[in-house]
Amino acid sequence: MIYQFLAEGFEEIEAFTPLDILRRAGVEVETVSITDNQVVLGAHGIPVVAERILPAIDWDDCDMIILPGGLPGSTNLDACEELRNGIQQLYEAGKPLAAICAAPQVYGHMGLLKGKKATCYPGVESELEGATYTGALVEVDGQFITGKGPGASFEFGYTIAEMLVGKEKVDALRDGMIYSELKG
Repeated sequence: MIYQFLAEGFEEIEAFTPLDILRRAGVEVETVSITDNQVVLGAHGIPVVAERILPAIDWDDCDMIILPGGLPGSTNLDACEELRNGIQQLYEAGKPLAAICAAPQVYGHMGLLKGKKATCYPGVESELEGATYTGALVEVDGQFITGKGPGASFEFGYTIAEMLVGKEKVDALRDGMIYSELKG
């Protein structure tokens, strides 16, 4: 199971685009509120009903996590001790950890990005403690997948999907979503 964590102030496009791509690819992904409330308000005032709440998930069933950015969403993710404990558990198990925009700061503040290449929203690079900031739309280094920001949401989602279901299936998905035409 892949969990995508939502905190008050999350960036909607960075949550929904990868979620949509992964579900189209047949990947099982569920949204998780980091609080006891299933309704989470996005950065642009869109209320979302998460499928689960953090206290009710089983970290042993988690194969990967995705953290959408946004402010104060990323700051709220970073402040959630239960989430940070789960991230540490997944990190030690070598499972993939994805984050986009300002959310890679969570991994940076935990010291997990030391010696890794990473990307994030411009101005957040100082929060990627020990990482080499690349400025790429999407960066993959070991178990980390990081994305630059809202405009990178499609590439971020496709990169994650390709890791899980393969290039051939994702290329067909890109074509079916008319995304290939944009890269002209």
